[in-house]
Amino acid sequence: MQSLTNSKDMALRQRAASVIPGGMWGHMATRYLGSAYPQFFERADGCRVWDVDGREYVDLMCSWGPNVLGHHHPAVEAAAERQRRLGDAMNGPGEVLVELAELLVGTVAHADWAMLQKNGTDATTACVTIARAGTGRRKVLVARGSYHGAVPWCTPSLAGVTAEDRAHLIHFDYNDVASLEAAVEQAGNDLAAIIVTAFRHDIARDQEMPTAAFARRARELATAADAALIVDDVRAGFRIDLGGSWEPLGVRPDLSAFSKAIANGYPLAAITGTDRFREAATKIYVTGSFWYGAVSMAAAIATITALRDEDAIARMTRAGTRLRDGLDAAAKRHGVALRQTGPVSMPMVLFDGDAEFKMADAFCSAALREGAYFHPPQHVPERGAHRKGHRHRPARGRRRHGRRRECGLNWRQRRGCLRSPAAQPAAETTRPFWAALRSSSGVTVPSFSFSRTFTSSRPPSTMSCWMPLRTPFSSRARNASRMSR
Repeated sequence: MQSLTNSKDMALRQRAASVIPGGMWGHMATRYLGSAYPQFFERADGCRVWDVDGREYVDLMCSWGPNVLGHHHPAVEAAAERQRRLGDAMNGPGEVLVELAELLVGTVAHADWAMLQKNGTDATTACVTIARAGTGRRKVLVARGSYHGAVPWCTPSLAGVTAEDRAHLIHFDYNDVASLEAAVEQAGNDLAAIIVTAFRHDIARDQEMPTAAFARRARELATAADAALIVDDVRAGFRIDLGGSWEPLGVRPDLSAFSKAIANGYPLAAITGTDRFREAATKIYVTGSFWYGAVSMAAAIATITALRDEDAIARMTRAGTRLRDGLDAAAKRHGVALRQTGPVSMPMVLFDGDAEFKMADAFCSAALREGAYFHPPQHVPERGAHRKGHRHRPARGRRRHGRRRECGLNWRQRRGCLRSPAAQPAAETTRPFWAALRSSSGVTVPSFSFSRTFTSSRPPSTMSCWMPLRTPFSSRARNASRMSR
């Protein structure tokens, strides 16, 4: 892929390095990926994004989740612009605050009330705070490896975190009823909440949908202890079920946290809760100068309405199923063993028997050349679970389109691995696999395909797709991850 030496992107990186610690922060930092991976973007439209050097990408990451209807969805943009002309950050909220809260209460199955914030960390932290205020207790049960935000009580990094920040967390294993029961027993009479992600989307392992037995038991245990059952729906919310991701299981939480897709790219998060915790929500102190921004609320109303009226969940499910089936069919034709896990609208793909990740590297390099923007759905910061070596440096070639994975090799080792004779069979095997993938009519995502033209007869909308080819940590990184929790 073409190097960005002397490019606008590289110039911006150099400028950023002098005024921003590390040049960039958080999960979107690309400083360890090499110059072929774009850090800065200029614009987006529909299912596409363009970097500052004018290169075009199909956004298979949905911009890390916020875009569920496509960039610049007409209805969302019209609603946001109407409110922008009226006012955004004013001395108080606009009418849209009440309208959005009413919409959330009418949409989310368990919701008797709603509160709004700006990001997922805000929402999960407020849920925990409300649970403690409502119960007068301290212990919070958290599944090992689950990600709930970027503040000391839950961040995957140990930097700046004290033991006291996590003194009242008790861990259990997701989908393991016995482990959950043991954690509840350990908490005793001090149990405030059980918090769970909508499905298991931990880094370094296959995704898991919650079993009905696990979800029901979590509900029973929380009810018996008069504690809060919290579903962290930040990532999956409005992609699995508009009523809440555990609604298909017949299990309703006391509190839920939403963000990501709620406003189709506008910064917003929400808590929904039952009357059991209504009074507690009035007692805690949560606020922010921008939390009442009316533009994002207007965008959220339009987004949720579009998802409902366009039957978007069904569309995402159909498209995700076609994608998964197409990948399986293409892989079988070329003798490639795939492992696909998670909900079809948010898939993860791994290659079987790919201990050194040569197949994944070859596949992703082919995808990059075809203009498909891949990226893992989540990772942890450099310090803590990750070393520098856990990031993939894309191979160089004629085009530059990026994705990122975690693994146990540093980029120099991985580059050598890709260029070694041993890697060639994997690369040669994957090229026809990718060609078949592109040509298969069954391999599509909502409103676009993997072909380089990426054309569609209808406007790109309902574009939800996260499709990482994610690989495990090294044992050293995994141990560090455990220590951080």
